Amino acid sequence: MLPTLQVGPLALQVPGLMFLLALWLGLNLTEKFAPRRGMNAETLYNLIFAALISALIGARLSFAAQNFAIFTATPLSLISLNPGLLDPFGGFAAGLLAALIYGQRKKLALWQTLDVLTPFFAMMMAGLALSNAASGAAFGMETTLPWGIDLWGAKRHPTQFYALGLALANLALLGWQWKTTGWRDRTLFLFFVALTAGAWLFVEGFRGDSVILAGGFRAGQVLAWALMAAALGRIMLLDASKK
Repeated sequence: MLPTLQVGPLALQVPGLMFLLALWLGLNLTEKFAPRRGMNAETLYNLIFAALISALIGARLSFAAQNFAIFTATPLSLISLNPGLLDPFGGFAAGLLAALIYGQRKKLALWQTLDVLTPFFAMMMAGLALSNAASGAAFGMETTLPWGIDLWGAKRHPTQFYALGLALANLALLGWQWKTTGWRDRTLFLFFVALTAGAWLFVEGFRGDSVILAGGFRAGQVLAWALMAAALGRIMLLDASKK
């Protein structure tokens, strides 16, 4: 775990740096991939940045609305760089809304855009895993296995690195499949969702901070099963419609 990196008088937030690294790599992949699918890379850059900026603003405002007393006492906290003052669900909703509005204004085809952005999404999943490793979030349950890591006062499964390895493997598989056989329209993003859900199913089984539902089911695994079923079901429907 390395939440901050001291560089002279500056204390750099390592989780944020990992996110920015993944963002840069993802944008580079998008720039190379977009022309192959007949899309303009600059338009996709603008789409991504509009979504990210809206997500950050939405995440902060949503968190502030839920913790109004804190921000009333310290209004400058609204512009704090602390990622702990962000509501991920509010951020996701704001980013998604901004992306949909921008895409509609630019008349972007939904499935074609999702396919082109799939390498970007795959790289961001790797960046999220690195960010969690740096911050200590999404930690694993306690273990006696030799590759366990010392975190939060116990030896734990390195779930962040499990997630990182699977994210990179998924990215490599998507790239290999594209080079060898190519992809039909609409299937690349769906296949990515199915692969990511499968990785999530595996990693969630070793998490030490999972939300447990009635009956002992892990909420993350239930959601992953639903996403995998939806993605694979959609792919099968597309295959059937081609026949």
